[in-house]
Amino acid sequence: MTEPGATVGFAAGATGREAAATLEAGFALQAGGLADGPLLGLPLTELWYGLVFFILGTFLFLDGFDFGVGAIFVTRSEESAREQLLAAIGPFWDGNEVWLVVFGGALFAAFPAVYANLFSRHYLLMFAILGALIVRGLAPEMYEQRHDETWQRWWGRAFVVGSVAAPLLLGIFAGNWLLGSTALVSLPSLVVGVALVALSTAGGAAFLGLKTRGRLQQETAAYGPKALVAYLALVVVAVGYLFATRPDLRGDLLSPIALGLVGASAVLGAGYVVAMRRESYVGALAATAGLTYGLVALVAALLYPVIDPVAGLTVADAIVSTLPLNLMSIGAALLLPLIFAYFVVLYAAFWGPVEEGEGYAGE
Repeated sequence: MTEPGATVGFAAGATGREAAATLEAGFALQAGGLADGPLLGLPLTELWYGLVFFILGTFLFLDGFDFGVGAIFVTRSEESAREQLLAAIGPFWDGNEVWLVVFGGALFAAFPAVYANLFSRHYLLMFAILGALIVRGLAPEMYEQRHDETWQRWWGRAFVVGSVAAPLLLGIFAGNWLLGSTALVSLPSLVVGVALVALSTAGGAAFLGLKTRGRLQQETAAYGPKALVAYLALVVVAVGYLFATRPDLRGDLLSPIALGLVGASAVLGAGYVVAMRRESYVGALAATAGLTYGLVALVAALLYPVIDPVAGLTVADAIVSTLPLNLMSIGAALLLPLIFAYFVVLYAAFWGPVEEGEGYAGE
């Protein structure tokens, strides 16, 4: 004879198994639905291609003006001025570098074969970029540890070297990616690297216009228009070189998108110069953002539909399968707004100018 408790336990167990089976079936049905096709019928392949380059552009813009401040740092000999420049970027630079991590993560998640190919093909270049970023980040910390002339002179030089080398090497990486070059450095990629240094310097001058006052503001802002003109000249050189030496890119260079981006860059460059002369530094920084995104968009447009020229991979070939792509898209839709909200709060909290005598990280 079966005990009542055993009957109840058996019924409860059966009910639990049925519930688990129902839940499992529900998950399978949902996963099956996500694997059937793109989420909401969206062109997720193209959207992720654009998102990867948008994230790269965000990093180059935000950390770009940090690099620019580091390049301008070499022109300052007064201790108080150097302290102000370090204090200007102190709250921001490590947060800005988050976007480089997001770029690598997005590229790996959406286009793992491209991630593997690019990073293995340019192994030494990747380590050089990381080394420059480490030196750029370490130098201000070490600079503040001892108020010794020799110590600060050498760490100040390290800060400048890291700040200039990082955008130079990142530009070389972007140029190699576009051209499908397997060499460590090529002439056109070097031109792109120098152009990115000039653009970063222009962004740094505009940022210092917002963060400093008086003579320091006027003197550092004066480097902006010069750097911007150098950037535009280098872009013209790079585009002309590609047109002359790469017949396969001529059609893309003459496409409405490429011509529109080049024309928009010229307009934004003129707007930057006017804004700097009028001391409208927010407008100048916005123009720098437009120029940075425009440069990245030009690289993306010239590549598309190929994403890895060396391996011959197109965007459609390299994208992950439908289910992980849909899941990643849901995750990105949830996480990216939170990241943007964090940066809005960060910049709002430290928006004001740096006062004379204020040191790095608020010291």
